[in-house]
Formats: sequence, structure tokens, C-alpha cells
Amino acid sequence: MQQSAAAIRRVGFARTLAIAAASLLAACSTVVPKGPAAPPPPVVEAPRNQALPEDRERHRIALLVPLSGANGNVGQSLANAANLALLDTGGKGLRMTIYDTTNGGAAAAAQRAIAEGNGLILGPLLGPEVRAAAPVAARAHVPIVAFSNDLGAAGDDVYLLGYQPAQSIERVVQYAASRGMKRFGGLVPTGIYGDRASSAFLHAVNAAGGSVVAMQSYDRSPAGLAAAARKLGTGFDAVLVADNGRIAIQAAPSLKRGGSKLLGTELWNTEPSLAATPAMQGAWFAGVSDTLYGRFAAKYRTRFGKSPYRLASLGYDAVLLASRIAPDWRMGDAFPESRLRDHGGFSGVDGAFRFGHEGVAERGLEVYEIKPGGFVTISSAPASFDR
Repeated sequence: MQQSAAAIRRVGFARTLAIAAASLLAACSTVVPKGPAAPPPPVVEAPRNQALPEDRERHRIALLVPLSGANGNVGQSLANAANLALLDTGGKGLRMTIYDTTNGGAAAAAQRAIAEGNGLILGPLLGPEVRAAAPVAARAHVPIVAFSNDLGAAGDDVYLLGYQPAQSIERVVQYAASRGMKRFGGLVPTGIYGDRASSAFLHAVNAAGGSVVAMQSYDRSPAGLAAAARKLGTGFDAVLVADNGRIAIQAAPSLKRGGSKLLGTELWNTEPSLAATPAMQGAWFAGVSDTLYGRFAAKYRTRFGKSPYRLASLGYDAVLLASRIAPDWRMGDAFPESRLRDHGGFSGVDGAFRFGHEGVAERGLEVYEIKPGGFVTISSAPASFDR
């Protein structure tokens, strides 16, 4: 497959980041010729029943994603983005092979990847897939950098790049409190996501010196949501809707009648339609920085003829991360996992991040306000982490 990429630590990695950023900037000024666009290069899966060619100059890394089925489009977008990162950074030091997790499952894909000599696994996508692949990789002492946000799948040589709702809730609550808001209400869905969001919300409000006056859970039905919004009542400075943008749009009219500021999570960053919804004007949410994402998306569209899924940036950044560490990875040795614990952090399309002691990506997040023309940054993400 295509090769390498350059992951970048914010502290001390400015030159590498500049190369990747310059490549993305160049894409924005590319003139696309008229006429039929050239077809993008196919995403090639690892050949079956064939030995991979020997490579004594590049480290083998595996990308585990679904290439068909319900999540096939997301998986293809992640694979395309990973290949784009390899191309953007010159293809030195790494050789990537893609393994489809759809047929046979993630455990079988991980087993095959390890048997074929891959020393690092990027992916899989979903929490259950990560849990299935983790024991296979652990036995071989091969670390996993997964795209899931399932906290229960982290640890034991498993690192999670996925966006964490708890972090976005903490960030937007801290910002609201800094603007004088003290009385909070919350709407959270039933289930594991809602339980974690509730816990994060209570902790964040307490840490910010505020109080959660009321909180209601709901099932994801129009009737259930409407009933929970009525029960929640009014009288809050701010109300958190810990769910996706479509749910927030449904709940917003009744919540805003009480004059409350609406707060949301990182899930809102994938819903551009929020900007066209009058009831959502003025709402705040926290998410990863879009400073470089727009350039990445433009370059992706130029090369592949369609827009990436928002999660595709995780595929790009995972390869950047692997490439940044590659110079410290001696041929024939195991992947230097300790380098993933660099407390100075790394950076990529989604901004600064670092892995905490549990292997979960801690991210520098922006706070956005929803305006008629789109999402406007009202509090910038930190450029780096303090050691």
C-alpha cells in the first residue's frame, strides 16, 4: 500500500506540523481541470492467501476498518484519509496495509495483521471491535490506536483517539461558568452514553462552582423527549442537551422559552444544519478545532471526488502519529509504545491531543457559538499542553 505519514507533537514538532499544514493549504488553491475528474486510487485491502512482500526499510502498520456493510462508507473514508496522510508526508518509514473488519470480524483481522508482521494497529472503529481485537494484539505485544470513544475499551496497550463526550461537556460548562452562569439543567438520553454524560455533567458543574438544579433522561422518541423537556421546567442559566444535533433541534423551542442558554457536546460538530435552525441560534458547544479540518476536507474532495466523513480526520491523524514516532522505532524492534505517552502531546488535523494514563486522548477543544452563517469560535483551543 501507500506508505508513511508524520504525526506531530505540538511541543517541538512545529516543523513537521508546518509541512502537513502547508500541504493542506496547497490543496485549497489547487485548480481542478474541467472535464471528468480522474478516478481516485482504489483502497486496496491486504491480499488474501498471499504473503506480503518483504520490506527491510519500512515498518509495517495495519489499518483495521470496515470496507463494506453498514459502516463501510465510514471505513472507506478513514482509509482514504490515512492514505492521504501517507502521501502528504512523503511516504518514509512506514508501510501500511488495510484489513477489512466486516467479514470475519476485528479479532480475525488483528490476528492476520500480526501474523503478517505489522507492529502497530490503527483502528478498529467501534468499541466492540476494539474489545475483540485487544486480546489478540496484547498477546503479541502490539499496541492498538483505535478510533472508538468507548472508555471501557481503553487500557492494556489500547489507546483511543475517538472524541470523548465528557471532555466536551467539561469544556463548555467551564466556559459557561466563566460567563457568569451558575444554575444548570440537563437533558440526557437513557443508556450508557447518557449515564456517562450525566456523570460528566455533574462533575463539571460542581468543579465550576455551579449547581445542577434539575436533570431529566429520555428515550430517543419525539414523545419521550417532549415529556422530559416539560418535566425539566425553566429557571436555568444554561441547559445541556447531551445528544446529537437532531435531538437538540427538537428540544430547543421548549427549552429556550425559559431564557436558558443551550449547551451541547462534540456531537453537534457533525450537524451543519444547526446553523439554519432559528431556535439553535446562540447555542454553545465544545468540539475539536476546525482550523485545519476545512483544508483537509478540501484536499480530500479534490483527490477522491467526494466529502470525507467527519471521523476521517482520525485516520489522517493516526498515521501522522505513527510517522512522528517512526524515527524512534528501530527496524526489528517492537513499536516503542512509551512514545505514545509523551505528555507534551501531539497535533494534527483535529488540533492538540495527548494520551492520558488510561490511554484516552485528551484534546484541546474550542467553544463554538451557532450563528446563521455557521459555527463561530468564541473560545479557542489551547495550542499545547503543559507538562
